[in-house]
Amino acid sequence: MADRYLDFVNTPLGKQLAGTLNLPTPVKLQRWKKPDQPFIEGKVLIGGSKDGKALAAIADVVKTGSTEIFFAEGPTSLANSSSLARSHKAKPLNLSETSSLPKLKALVFDATGIKDAAELKALYDFFHPVIRQIASSGRVVVIGSEPSKCRTPAKAAAHRALEGFVRSVGKEIGKKGATAQLLWMEAGAENQLESSLRFFLSPKSAYVSGQVVKIAKVGQGKSAASAVAPLTGKVALVTGASRGIGESIAHTLARDGATVVCLDIPAAMEALNQVAKSIEGHSLGVDITEGNSPDVIADFLQDKFGGVDLVVHNAGITRDKTLGKMPEHFWDMAVDVNMAAEERINDALFARDLIRENGRIVCVSSMSGIAGNFGQTNYALSKAGVIGYVEALARQLKKQITINAVAPGFIETQMTAAMPIGTREAGRRMNSLGQGGLPVDVAETIAWYCNPLSTGINGNVVRVCGQSLIGK
Repeated sequence: MADRYLDFVNTPLGKQLAGTLNLPTPVKLQRWKKPDQPFIEGKVLIGGSKDGKALAAIADVVKTGSTEIFFAEGPTSLANSSSLARSHKAKPLNLSETSSLPKLKALVFDATGIKDAAELKALYDFFHPVIRQIASSGRVVVIGSEPSKCRTPAKAAAHRALEGFVRSVGKEIGKKGATAQLLWMEAGAENQLESSLRFFLSPKSAYVSGQVVKIAKVGQGKSAASAVAPLTGKVALVTGASRGIGESIAHTLARDGATVVCLDIPAAMEALNQVAKSIEGHSLGVDITEGNSPDVIADFLQDKFGGVDLVVHNAGITRDKTLGKMPEHFWDMAVDVNMAAEERINDALFARDLIRENGRIVCVSSMSGIAGNFGQTNYALSKAGVIGYVEALARQLKKQITINAVAPGFIETQMTAAMPIGTREAGRRMNSLGQGGLPVDVAETIAWYCNPLSTGINGNVVRVCGQSLIGK
């Protein structure tokens, strides 16, 4: 359903009226348009704290975009910034000359060298002069160290503090359609930064803001054969693929080169076949609550492809009632479809060793599973259970297989279009970006998880909610 308010306030008359009445004026977000476009276009400023470990890796990634790179000069200057600037054809930018600072598409800060509270001042020194120069749909990314892996309490406290900083920055710049993220990098994981930097600096992350991602040190993993189609040669299973978010996931993975098996209930076969045909994929009509469904799915993947690389558990249902009025079968259905069925399917695939090396499992949770929701005890329970399952299974997986989750907020779908107008408008506006997301925003986040270069991303839960004001 179209967001008519968003459309109107981005017209000249709408902007004038919104300004007169002091109404919110959300910016239309820039999203990915074509496969071969650069992941970032515009001026990027890179800076960092003393002894930062990620600066070279950041510069290596950023230089592959269509951009002009600047290195900060002034209080945040680094000992090796001059040599890095020369090797990456970057320009120095004196942050003390505030009158001549350009508009910046992205600000990237390496905070890995920060050791205590006093050294957090480097954040102020870098961001204070330039934060107002962030462009529309701009990006802020901070690289820190995972607090649980820090050797001293002072360093752990400093890097945990980065979370509060980044979430607050996201809320300050959201009115420009800009976003802010924090990447907690394990020591020695610099070679795992590429996929996350490319995603969070690009239009693909348009509706993701205020998120914290843990990046672990692992083996290099398998590189993508193509930056344009990184999933070439991969086989993907997407459940609930006949419409909405599932349909968008199928299209996005196919765009990135994967052969997609689209799965949904037999009653949705007509729509499912159309989706599969449009992406030259395959359709599989299965009710995942049936007792034999895991074996049916495993048989299909084994017989047709000899295995699977990407498994996306998107199928889900809502059966809303307050707890006192909820029929027992409402409870049972929500828990079985949203939670238990995913576990049964994974168990069957693992039992036959069908998920290939460097494979990916992605589960779709929900903001309801994080914050709860009135009349959704069954749904919120099941979606919170998905998060617990992801975090636990991530610690057990072998062969560089990863499992992660997305937690969508208000996404423009048939379900949200049927909401009462007051509820729908509240859902759209109660986030830092002031608007609802699109199914493609969830799909792009899943595609980032599925990238062969994302092996260091395991056990994460990323909200696709425009930095909702509800929940963590």
